[in-house]
Amino acid sequence: MAFWFLLLLGLATYLIVQRSVAHITRTPVWLLWLVLMTPALILSGWTLIYGVKQPPPPGLIIWPLVVSLLLYWFLFLSGRRVPGDAQTQGQMTGSPSANNPTSEASPVRPIEPAEETNLRNCFPWSVYYLQNIEYRPQAVICRGQLRTKANQAYHQIKTNIEEQFGDRFLVIFQEGMNDKPFFVLVPNSQAAKQNTNRASENLTQAAVALSLLLLTLFTTTLIGSQIAGVELTKLKSDLTLLTNGLPYALGLITILGIHELGHYFTARFHKIRSTLPYFIPVPFFLGTFGAFIQMRSPIPHRKALFDVSIAGPIAGFIATLPLLIWGLAHSEVVPLSEKMGLLNPNALNPKYSILLALLSKLALGSELTAQSALNLHPVAVAGFLGLIVTALNLMPVGQLDGGHIVHAMFGQRTAVIIGQIARLLLLMLSFIRREFLLWAILLLFIPLIDEPALNDVTELDNGRDILGLSAIALLLIIILPLPQFLARVLQI
Repeated sequence: MAFWFLLLLGLATYLIVQRSVAHITRTPVWLLWLVLMTPALILSGWTLIYGVKQPPPPGLIIWPLVVSLLLYWFLFLSGRRVPGDAQTQGQMTGSPSANNPTSEASPVRPIEPAEETNLRNCFPWSVYYLQNIEYRPQAVICRGQLRTKANQAYHQIKTNIEEQFGDRFLVIFQEGMNDKPFFVLVPNSQAAKQNTNRASENLTQAAVALSLLLLTLFTTTLIGSQIAGVELTKLKSDLTLLTNGLPYALGLITILGIHELGHYFTARFHKIRSTLPYFIPVPFFLGTFGAFIQMRSPIPHRKALFDVSIAGPIAGFIATLPLLIWGLAHSEVVPLSEKMGLLNPNALNPKYSILLALLSKLALGSELTAQSALNLHPVAVAGFLGLIVTALNLMPVGQLDGGHIVHAMFGQRTAVIIGQIARLLLLMLSFIRREFLLWAILLLFIPLIDEPALNDVTELDNGRDILGLSAIALLLIIILPLPQFLARVLQI
């Protein structure tokens, strides 16, 4: 079993490195892979020699991990591609030419040659000294030297371009690989759609959202009745037993709904068009695959990106806390057994999570001991799933909320590196705690490149930075197990 798990980990790690960083560093993929796999190989060697019953010393886990990450970072930076590499530029701008090199042979100019003078006049030398204009199939890239504050430069040049070209272009301000910001003009495909009947569109959205909500209420109630102990055969003969699933269903829908409404109302505050929350009903598993909203207009700047992204997890977490504490207080304390596990609500070890352990002790007091597990009340199951949803969304990877947050805090390039490290750390953690393997596999399918805000250069203020770091801390106390010293303090 350990061999096959190590093989799966190795293949997944190689695919991650090949897909995410091979195009931005010249360091061989096999070398980066070997460095990242070293901690897993060391732990596998220990298990092979001493067996699974003797855990490795903490130093053998921590130090190889730290050294491998530092060495990986050094090798990645030492081989980083020089600015001007066509493949790198295509990746950063999202240009189709990155995937179709032959398209450079016959570029389609978004502006006429006679209009280039007007375009150059939009860049005052005292604001942004324009040095080069590159024509891509679906974009115009303007490179130069920033001469003033990023926020002031973006607003002035955006205003100038709108005066010259109207609403033909979306003006994007991005960070370059050489730390020099550049402008990208993308044809505004939404301009022709601005006069459509939005009232009819909003009515359709509301009908679809309401229908999905009602279907999800039914599917989660069905699953909730099974969590409450109602057998499916009895349910078929007496549909009134479905009401036993309402506590779980209402709790979970409340958490997911408030999470998405946090995104929705924050987007409205920043004048970003978005759909209402859409739930995803399924008649098995948890009764739902969650909920989502769709952005229908570009995000104006990194502050808006941060606010919209963090509002969902914060709102969902605030909704989760009272439901989880109430559910834990009404849960049954049972002895630890071999059947306990993170995904077993009938015998859940609260020490799997720092935050879960703290809340369990708060709710149950002295009733919870070192030999205790939890048989969760249906509301506690919903609250526990709320914690998992919060943690999964806060993972700093790609298009998850956490990926948007680190993008807004540190910029696109650094966010890609953080996302890569986060995926690999979770893979390594899954080698020790198998319940994280599914998470690690899911993150493999999430692209590391996030869609940029229109002004993707202006940095956040200190208050947002502190809030973002607090969100990362929240992620850690949800997914990390309770340390032994803290377990002794809590007497669990």
